[in-house]
Amino acid sequence: WLMGGVAALLLFGSVLLHELGHSVVAKRYRIPIDQITLFVFGGIAQMRREPPGPKAEFLIALAGPAVSFVIGGVLLGAVAMAPMGQGLVALGILLGSVNLQLGLFNLIPGFPLDGGRVLRAGLWAWSGDFNRATRQASLAGQGFGIALAGVGAALMVGAGMGAITGSLAANGGWIVLIGAFLFSAARASRRQAAIRTALARVTVEEVMVRNVATLAPTLTVEEAVAQYFLPQGYGGYPVQGAEGLVGMVTLQDVQALSQPLWPRRQVGDIAEPWSKEMEIPPHRPALAALDQMLRTGRSRLAVVQDGALVGLVTRSGIGRLLQLRGLGR
Repeated sequence: WLMGGVAALLLFGSVLLHELGHSVVAKRYRIPIDQITLFVFGGIAQMRREPPGPKAEFLIALAGPAVSFVIGGVLLGAVAMAPMGQGLVALGILLGSVNLQLGLFNLIPGFPLDGGRVLRAGLWAWSGDFNRATRQASLAGQGFGIALAGVGAALMVGAGMGAITGSLAANGGWIVLIGAFLFSAARASRRQAAIRTALARVTVEEVMVRNVATLAPTLTVEEAVAQYFLPQGYGGYPVQGAEGLVGMVTLQDVQALSQPLWPRRQVGDIAEPWSKEMEIPPHRPALAALDQMLRTGRSRLAVVQDGALVGLVTRSGIGRLLQLRGLGR
């Protein structure tokens, strides 16, 4: 039991190192990593934005399998060369083999596996269209998912007929699950690419809210809640002073302030100071607005033209557009 527990921990550690390989290279391209999620089939390093180009995509994708191959090679080499007990030999062979298998499996050219990302990088470099490359690589992922599930099902049928041993039957069940997982993930990626394509064809002006109310920085927080947040129901407002836009105040800013202080504190005291990251021109694609919000962790952007506020674009507004076009969740 102890050896089994140690092996399980080391296996998850190997998956973590695989994902850290992606993360290290991503950070070299200044791509923030929000979190690393581990699950039964592997893991995923969640990047806040997509790579800036095909080369970055290619290198980030290959970093994970490269780490797995190095770990596998080192462990199997150590087992072959260094004298050690039977238990350590078995553990080294297990971990080394699993890491090599992890690296090989992830090189399957079906998105969102690492091999699929390599494929997307090549298609992206060839066509110059990131969303098209994503759709094509995701379609390959769905194809490989179906193929894996078919192989797994064939193994299970063969085992049921007595033509294949029971251990292969068990492997068949896992292969079916992995194939189904890959198919589902690839389908979600295709849908995401369709969403990005749709948003690239819509301008910010088409999805923005017009006639946006602005709050004076001298307005008390209590007045802002009573006159704007409660009756109008929006989650945030630009703050505009005599010199122009000076900040953005959100419901989260209000909630962070103790309610007894609302009558004594002004909106300007709690608003986030204005920066260029809070605004976007109306002619830009809605996709650019969404990417900017995701990159900066915001839920809304002011739409500014020639220095004047002309609207507000929000994540929820973009979500409503997608729902109307049959692409919403």
